[in-house]
Amino acid sequence: MRVNQWPKNAFVLMAWFFAFGDMTQPDAIRGFRGMLLAAGMAASFCLVCSSFYLYNDVCDCDADRAHPQKRFRPIAAGLISKEAAVRAALMLFGLGMVVPSVSVMRHPDRMAAFGTILAYSLLQCFYTGLLKRLPYVDVVIIAAGFVLRAVAGAAVINARISPWLLACTFALSLFLALAKRRHEKALSETAGETRNGEFREALAGYHLRVIDVLMFLSALSTVGVYLCYTLLSEMGARFPLLVWTGVFVAAGIVRYLVLVYRHADVGRPEKVLYSDRILWAILVGYALMAVYAVMFPQIIVISGL
Repeated sequence: MRVNQWPKNAFVLMAWFFAFGDMTQPDAIRGFRGMLLAAGMAASFCLVCSSFYLYNDVCDCDADRAHPQKRFRPIAAGLISKEAAVRAALMLFGLGMVVPSVSVMRHPDRMAAFGTILAYSLLQCFYTGLLKRLPYVDVVIIAAGFVLRAVAGAAVINARISPWLLACTFALSLFLALAKRRHEKALSETAGETRNGEFREALAGYHLRVIDVLMFLSALSTVGVYLCYTLLSEMGARFPLLVWTGVFVAAGIVRYLVLVYRHADVGRPEKVLYSDRILWAILVGYALMAVYAVMFPQIIVISGL
């Protein structure tokens, strides 16, 4: 089920986080119900993602058995039958569709939330069946999946989400996916031709120099688009201090690049996030600055200063 990868679904909460302090957004967003709906959609994505991880392991079962690490996965190792895994995947998918389905029944105007998670599911079917074998296309599909998470999080609470923020989500996700592919490609070249079968099929079509160029372009795009969001969007105009959060975005990108070229295990981004104290400090700094940027104008208004 890859529970350790569930934190990536925090992207679903992004719209709620940025809309919470925006008084032009619907009032329901700032109540307990808005938070509950956003958290429920994030949980739905966790369950749906787990269902597709099971589906992926069933499809790749034979190849995994020949892999030195993946052969220990429960399905490849014979600890769980394919039939049991398929049943579990269907159950998880069904549970994952509960929140968007209930949301649509109670709020018919939020059909986009249901449609977005359904579109994500179809995208994952195509990715597992074909697209993950296509170099460069696979990372674009991964990035698109994160954009759909952000869109679903906004749709379920009926919030407006800035196109700048969606573009930033795509650029950041593309950067992380490319960094992961660079790590895998470097390992495959170090391992030599005799061990290339241990690595994903799409890696044969990747080139380190091309990945480097695309990675730097996506890194610059992430910072640039985020700054545009804080300077040009309605949110940025309403909260001018938000631009200072861009410092932490740039610092996080630079730190991750340092880890990439220090040969850290960026093949598992969640592991890097859990273990690197500097990244933790940057994330905490970003969160504190963002909260301050949103709350400070309201404190001024309330105090009458």
